[in-house]
Amino acid sequence: MSNTIKCAIVGLDTSHATEFPKFIQDPAMEPEFQVKTMQVTRNLRFETPFQKKEGLDKRQAYLESIGIKVTENFEEAVADCDAIFIEINDPALHLEYFRKCAALGKPIFLDKPFADTLEHATEILKIAKENHIRFFTASSLRFDANIVKAHEEMPEIEQGITWGPLGMAPAGSSIVWYGVHTFEMLEKIMGPGAIQVTSVPDRQGVVCTVAYADGRRGTIQLTKGNYSYGGVLRKGGENRLFTFVGGKHLYHNLVEDIGRFFRGESEGVQLTESFEIMAMLEAAELSLQYGRPMPVYQYPNL
Repeated sequence: MSNTIKCAIVGLDTSHATEFPKFIQDPAMEPEFQVKTMQVTRNLRFETPFQKKEGLDKRQAYLESIGIKVTENFEEAVADCDAIFIEINDPALHLEYFRKCAALGKPIFLDKPFADTLEHATEILKIAKENHIRFFTASSLRFDANIVKAHEEMPEIEQGITWGPLGMAPAGSSIVWYGVHTFEMLEKIMGPGAIQVTSVPDRQGVVCTVAYADGRRGTIQLTKGNYSYGGVLRKGGENRLFTFVGGKHLYHNLVEDIGRFFRGESEGVQLTESFEIMAMLEAAELSLQYGRPMPVYQYPNL
């Protein structure tokens, strides 16, 4: 692999398909936010319930303006690449396109959420193992400066509370699609060990309570129409409040870590953590449907 990693982006129905290349090769980006170790060469576009033709056309025009060829042919999109970003907003398509990309033997960044179901996430793990594929999946929220600082100040906690929006998915589960951000924040501050999730709906959204094997408790508040993020870390009588900073640092930190992962200098987010997040999301969705606590399934022994 050369010093500059040639990347293909599969998918155009998410803003990340244009935002991430902006940090890689848009000359208008401020120098301190540029990630110069990669170059995006091609993009594969297709419509999904999350983005129709008009939106795709606007995104294609931007990508072409910074030197990225956009195509509807998969083989052309991934030709001669060193690594792949799977940037598909519709999680129901993650398994299909991960299978296609895994056959190429390249490292992959799979954008959040892991998949639409835990069954499909498990199948992705199997495909990766069979094809000896290095990949990771993550929400950018775990890279926010304030949550990182709060976690460094209080690395071991008894209770964690995170809040964020309950965005309404055009298709599939809204909890899985948009709740992933807030669940990922909880995983960041609590670490692994979740065993059960109880979801309670109300007129504002959904509150999910996560039980841990060692007696700790996590609480996730998903609110309709309120797009603020934050949380509290608690241990004994001590509390650490954090609110979402956002800004260019957020995506820059994630894109930079993806570049390190592609070069073999980082392992990204551990797959055991990402699988637990997916397991919590599915448990939360099932608890909402059936009105009772649901178990969080453990990382499979493949």
